[in-house]
Amino acid sequence: MLAVWMKYEWQKISKDSFQIVELGPGRGTLIKDILRVFKQFKSLNDISIHLVEVSPILSQIQAKNLCKTIIEYDQKKNKSKNNSTSYYKEGITEDGIKLYWYHSIKDVPKKFSIFLAHEFFDALPIHKFQKIDNEWREVLIDIIQGCNEEKFRYVLSNTPTPATLFISNDEKREHIEISPESLIIVDYLADFLWECGGFALICDYGHNGDKTDTFRGFSQHKVHDPLLHPGTADLTADVDFAAIKKIAEKDNRLITFGPVSQSNFLQNLGINVRLQILLQNASKEERKSLESGYHMIMDKDKMGIRFKVLSLFPSILKEYFKKIPIAGFF
Repeated sequence: MLAVWMKYEWQKISKDSFQIVELGPGRGTLIKDILRVFKQFKSLNDISIHLVEVSPILSQIQAKNLCKTIIEYDQKKNKSKNNSTSYYKEGITEDGIKLYWYHSIKDVPKKFSIFLAHEFFDALPIHKFQKIDNEWREVLIDIIQGCNEEKFRYVLSNTPTPATLFISNDEKREHIEISPESLIIVDYLADFLWECGGFALICDYGHNGDKTDTFRGFSQHKVHDPLLHPGTADLTADVDFAAIKKIAEKDNRLITFGPVSQSNFLQNLGINVRLQILLQNASKEERKSLESGYHMIMDKDKMGIRFKVLSLFPSILKEYFKKIPIAGFF
């Protein structure tokens, strides 16, 4: 349904070709689904795919899942020949769609783009802070002395650290988490969309600036102490959508819609009707899979409420969207 939303919103504001840029594409599953839908709409000629991925292992998995042919580049060698490319890998799908891989969002070509960040920002590093005697102290990690094995603990900095500069002067919470890397990426994204046109969709576990301590680890799909056995668990923190909106809207560059819960977003797009259509011709096993997937993304005790959706558009479209609102958010 994300692909349908993308195509609908693109057609409202542009008739030109565009590039889809995904930040942190995982295994490439979302882009593969999007390409399948665009093929059904006979819109493959309108797009190219650009993936921002820093992991060599994941980029290999993505290329295997998406491409029939792949070319990899030694960027250091190319730079020495003054023939550097901004992408480190390119490929072609079975349908002839070109894909490019980049280490940084700043390497993506400046062109009308649709940006996707699906479970991207929750994996970026954070700083944790606690207010003590009306001053901010950063929460740091220390080694517990005198143990037979390495063990870690949280400690507070003795004085404010340089990272406290990212804390807003009007912050009311006593304990907060801030991701400077996320804010830097959003700031660049805002300039990109204002200059080149396009829009962005951010889907992630998060809150609207009201939560405090969300840092946690997951191992084998279970909550795991982040300080226990470092390197064996996936670490995450909920995305502060209020902080993202504040940066995006700075200097009147972008307008934002949301965040709304994933369940509300998908209901507004007609997921219930879509499910009933799919169930009509489904086998018993297919029905079971469809219903299970529906409950996973829609139920309140699963992803329905905690998973949020936020969209970003150039502010020049503000009056236009008063007449034709963004789908999924109203």
